Amino acid sequence: MANESWKIPMLVQELAAKVQEPPSRYVQPEQQHPVSLVVGAEKPEAIPVIDLSRLLAADGADEEGSKLRLALQSWGLFLIDNHGIETSLMDDLINASREFFHLPLEEKQKCSNLIDGKHYQVEGYGNDPVASKDQILDWLDRLHLRVEPEDERNLVHWPEHPNSFRALLHKYTLNCKRIKDRILWAMAKSLGLDEDYIVAQFSGKAPSFARFNYYPPCPRPDIVFGAKPHSDGGVLTILLMDKDVGGLQVLRDGVWHNVPTSPHRLLVNIGDFSEIMSNGIFKSPVHRVVTNMGKERISLAMFHGLDPEKEIEPATALLHEKQLARYRKIKAKVYLAGFYEHFCRGTRFIDSEDLREVA
Repeated sequence: MANESWKIPMLVQELAAKVQEPPSRYVQPEQQHPVSLVVGAEKPEAIPVIDLSRLLAADGADEEGSKLRLALQSWGLFLIDNHGIETSLMDDLINASREFFHLPLEEKQKCSNLIDGKHYQVEGYGNDPVASKDQILDWLDRLHLRVEPEDERNLVHWPEHPNSFRALLHKYTLNCKRIKDRILWAMAKSLGLDEDYIVAQFSGKAPSFARFNYYPPCPRPDIVFGAKPHSDGGVLTILLMDKDVGGLQVLRDGVWHNVPTSPHRLLVNIGDFSEIMSNGIFKSPVHRVVTNMGKERISLAMFHGLDPEKEIEPATALLHEKQLARYRKIKAKVYLAGFYEHFCRGTRFIDSEDLREVA
């Protein structure tokens, strides 16, 4: 039987403690080195900020909705203020996740995403999947958990230590669901659609995943990515960033821009499903994470998707004789299969000819 040990790389946290140079599997081709790619000027245009309390209020909603549409057309993401989540909850959840990643390996592996130590599954603690020997790996470990539907939570993967973790994540998930719905209503309204249009795409089977990302210090941040350039599948991502250590960058008009640390603000970006539903009016942003030589970094991404059997397509109300559909109809599960195949290669499924509608 062929040796397939390459499919199960060492956990990056363990690797980082042992090496002075990253293994070749993590090193980007020279033309893709983080230091060789253009980053925006020292004082780039600021990331848009949306006041969630005004977005659906009687006073100021139209102005804030216009800002939202512009942000999603030009950036595909924005920061939100006045989101209603207690700062103590945000801090406590990040601290609990940091405590988890600092536990002994034996304890963390109780939540492993490997079955019998060799068969990968989406949920749990470990690495991202490796599809080929020549796939360039990212410098991170993660804990990936289904949080919705609530009755489909697989608690065997949820850490028992620290003992506050499960309750904190449950409370945070409920808050994110509230924020997601408010933003999706405003997105639909800004497109001139019925404000329930996007929310109505979700069923009781629509999955949401919490992904805790742990980026250990990296000896060569000039040649290794924490996360390679990609966009998100799904409808919407709500990101709780490390409030002290930056690293996230977003591509806009061919130039990479640093996303600054912004304590207790949330970063929201749309996913490929939203770009399709808006027929390309909104842009699913390409983003990446650079590494840090001296500091670890932790973030929490909440991914909101659709029922795997749901068909995704441009909203009919946005189509007319001079604006035809740019994307063909596709089931969510088929899209995600293509998405992961492209992600492993460092490309985007949404840019492929397989998804383009032929006039």
